[in-house]
Amino acid sequence: MDFKSTGGIKRVFKAAGYSMQGFIGAWKNEAAFRQELSLAAVMLPFAIFLDVSTLERIALIGVLALVLIVELLNSAVEAAIDRIGVEKHELSGRAKDLGSAAVFISLAMVIFVWVSILAPKYLF
Repeated sequence: MDFKSTGGIKRVFKAAGYSMQGFIGAWKNEAAFRQELSLAAVMLPFAIFLDVSTLERIALIGVLALVLIVELLNSAVEAAIDRIGVEKHELSGRAKDLGSAAVFISLAMVIFVWVSILAPKYLF
């Protein structure tokens, strides 16, 4: 990997390229990311076209983005741990479990936010 440039537009383009490599790598190598991105792709049109306020729409879309962000970070932690070694170690297991717990909480937030916003409008 090249050394980081000190600034300017060249750095912005390089950073964007590295980000795209990250997205492509996550899509190719992480089944959970593919599943969560697919779920977000299905739910996003609903969030856009439902009759909700602007702040509610932001919340509906924001929690979908949060799941993807947390999953990317979890995948990064797992990749770093696997790079260090594949043998079982208590700290490696704890790091992976903590990442998984963060993903679980973000998914729970999707359910909570979507139900909190949509249930009063469409179920009651």
